[in-house]
Amino acid sequence: MKLGSLKEGGRDGTLVVVNRDLTRMMLANDIAPNLQAAIDIWDKALPELQELYDRLNNETSLDTQPFIASEMSSPLPRAFQWADGSAYLNHMRLVRKARGAEMPVGFDQEPLLYQGGSDGFIGPEDPIEIVDDSWGIDFESEVAIITNDVPYGVTYEQAAQHIQLIMLCNDISLRNIMRPELNKGFGFFQSKPASAFSPVCVTPDELGQYW
Repeated sequence: MKLGSLKEGGRDGTLVVVNRDLTRMMLANDIAPNLQAAIDIWDKALPELQELYDRLNNETSLDTQPFIASEMSSPLPRAFQWADGSAYLNHMRLVRKARGAEMPVGFDQEPLLYQGGSDGFIGPEDPIEIVDDSWGIDFESEVAIITNDVPYGVTYEQAAQHIQLIMLCNDISLRNIMRPELNKGFGFFQSKPASAFSPVCVTPDELGQYW
């Protein structure tokens, strides 16, 4: 199933179901007003959204509208939590080499994590603005997941059961701000502005053999 959020409808957008080939969509705000609301009642919302998705892919007489990526916000225009883990080792080596830093102890066993800003994300086709090019703006292509409530102390084996949706992320970095900021010892803040996400998120079954 593919879900997205229209920009219209307030700061959390309006929930839509998008067909498999990304050409048509239907409003789903009678099931939940926005994606965050759907996540909060996921056990109830999931079968209703799945039924709508199946109809959208198999029926031609439904009241649909064209899917236009520029009219979409990130699936979650804002979120309660945004945590980023560095698991791509080559990327870690390159960015640390660029700022003259060593790889951390245990990097191949435990991912580095930081808590990013989640009060507002950039839309998938919105401009990424910067005040000064000397800040060294850069992008990072990432895979992101949306979870339900993950209990404290969850095991590795149990964790995957809490993944509800998957999407892509353009994680923005200001490389020339990052090094002096990290040297202060408090981690990322000014050097990590708002990220952007793909215009739709998908349930794991959409990935087929790749999940």
